[in-house]
Amino acid sequence: MIRSRILLAAAAAGLLGPAVHAEDAPASPHHFTSNVGVYSQYVFRGLTQTKEKPALQGGFDYSNDNGFYVGTWLSNISWFSDTNGGTSSLEWDGYGGFKKTWENGILTDIGYLRYQYPGSYPALAPGTVKPNTDEVYLGVGWKWATLKYSYSLGDTFGVDDAKGTSYIDLSVSIPLPQGFAVGLHAGQQKFKGSSAYAESIGTDNDDLYTYEDYKATLSYTFGGTWTVAGSYTHSSAEDAGYTVLGKNLGDDQFIASVSRAF
Repeated sequence: MIRSRILLAAAAAGLLGPAVHAEDAPASPHHFTSNVGVYSQYVFRGLTQTKEKPALQGGFDYSNDNGFYVGTWLSNISWFSDTNGGTSSLEWDGYGGFKKTWENGILTDIGYLRYQYPGSYPALAPGTVKPNTDEVYLGVGWKWATLKYSYSLGDTFGVDDAKGTSYIDLSVSIPLPQGFAVGLHAGQQKFKGSSAYAESIGTDNDDLYTYEDYKATLSYTFGGTWTVAGSYTHSSAEDAGYTVLGKNLGDDQFIASVSRAF
């Protein structure tokens, strides 16, 4: 008993070295993250989705060490109901894919994304279809740069006969000291096919809806999870294809935001 007490006292004082533990459990291959943010407006591919009004956005993601991931993301929107009536006020995205970083540092990402716009559409104009859109995508990244190609599988954001429509974008994120970063982006939305509306005015989807967009962002991350940012966007979207309530959705815009990752 005395010897046992001496050993316990020595262990408590650290005289016997580190205690022997059972083998540590391996780290879980499953990872869960989420995010939420408030934005002065929601701009997607150079086009305002909320008529220059604020947006609340958030998402949830699961990833595995083997590269598999799935996630969902939501934001309020108004662009489709502004144009066509109905009750569509939400964008609800679902996506999944595989991502891998190779020994040379190159990142590859392949996946599928569904843009869902819940709501009722009682009286769509001729040539207009529901905005729900399906895309597959392939991305390649290296250090600060990412190149991504997205391909539409059918009707695209309310435009019919648009299978094969694509979006290609190059994004660069440059870290700066003290938590700052600069982001630069250039993209092209190129439409295919000939919708009923385009035909009615003697043109096709490419001529009516194809455009380029650009964005510059300055962000500051603090506390490990909080980010504030300001972005400026510009697009070449034509009035004929993108005028809603008398204003082009692709006009130059400024976006301020605060977001948090969990």
